[in-house]
Amino acid sequence: MFRISTNMPNDDIQFRLRRQEELLANIQAKIAGQTKFNNLRDDPLAASHAVRYDSYLARLNRFEKNTLYVKEHLSQTDAYLHQANDVLQRIREIAIQGANGIYTRDDMRVMGIEVNELMKELISIANAVGPDGTHIFSGDKALSEPFRLIEGRVEGGEETLVIAVEYRGAGASRKTEIGDRIYANLDIGGGEAFWAEKMQVFSSVDATDYRVASKSSFFIDGVEITVNPGENLAGIVDKINDSPSPVKAYMDPESRSLVLEGTNAHLIRLEDTEGATVLQDLGMIVLNAETGAPNWNPSAKIDGGSVFDMVMQVRDSLYQGNSTTVGGAGIGGMDLALANIQARLTSIGSRVERVESAWKRVNAEIPAVTAAYGREASLDFATASVDLSMFDFAHKATLQTASKILPRTLLDFLR
Repeated sequence: MFRISTNMPNDDIQFRLRRQEELLANIQAKIAGQTKFNNLRDDPLAASHAVRYDSYLARLNRFEKNTLYVKEHLSQTDAYLHQANDVLQRIREIAIQGANGIYTRDDMRVMGIEVNELMKELISIANAVGPDGTHIFSGDKALSEPFRLIEGRVEGGEETLVIAVEYRGAGASRKTEIGDRIYANLDIGGGEAFWAEKMQVFSSVDATDYRVASKSSFFIDGVEITVNPGENLAGIVDKINDSPSPVKAYMDPESRSLVLEGTNAHLIRLEDTEGATVLQDLGMIVLNAETGAPNWNPSAKIDGGSVFDMVMQVRDSLYQGNSTTVGGAGIGGMDLALANIQARLTSIGSRVERVESAWKRVNAEIPAVTAAYGREASLDFATASVDLSMFDFAHKATLQTASKILPRTLLDFLR
């Protein structure tokens, strides 16, 4: 004897209806999200490719923004350096005029007053702040004013004047990623842009018997140099010269001490790493007791002046009525200052060209990657519309058929 039940056809119809509702909801979600798949299991291979393309596309968009920022920042730097170049050109013209020897001391003093005013403008340019609130020439200390003024009296001057300008910024160590593991230098520090002479640092410490006690390292112009236990001064000199730092080192044949000389006009920056004392032991630097920042060792001899030193030399000579010094060291110093400024402008132009090329490359890649992502992840709306209509029609037809064929009572089986 067979048992007759209404649950079997009812359960079967409900199962089929749920499957159709799931298909209908899935295609509706795809159309709403404009994507080929809602879950990775819909198409695992296409989903994995789409994730990689999407990640790379996000990086390309970041690189595009970075290149635009670098271009804007370098354009600001270029504009300020051009202003500094114009100021220095004017000071050089005054120096040439003052070196003629035909002007009275009062006339030369008036020239000195103009040079002093121009130096104030030059200092303002060096301490310039960009539109984002950071100092242009502070390096990676972008929130700190790079140049600090020291005032005093000058022979021939009737007021307190600037007698020294100290650089308090850092090196140009900030970099921006403009491609995968491709970085562009963002800054030119004030110690590079506003320097005139190649700097030299002469230690007075005899290092004949010096040996490195333990593995240590130190920084020269932001470049880390590692030394091993037992190395002597000759080994340290070789490692400095083999490094990419723009400094050459040698041992003074008489004092047997370390000497550093810049390969171009810039402020040499020295620092021992935490816990190391190599440069301190060699008599190059000491640590500030209050701040812990490195300072030049008082016994070390420092040569090589900044742009401001060159301008102050011209100004002071004019105040004193010394046309010989103006025409010799004064004009010579201005030529050095101008040469360095113009070299830095050339460097900025090269950087801008490189960043411009990177920007074009990134913008060429973005459409290609977007198209590849679209092939893997974008929905074909024509096919999706047909599928939606088909699933909707099938669902409605199933509901209508189910309402007619599903038995309602046991009496329907007894007829």
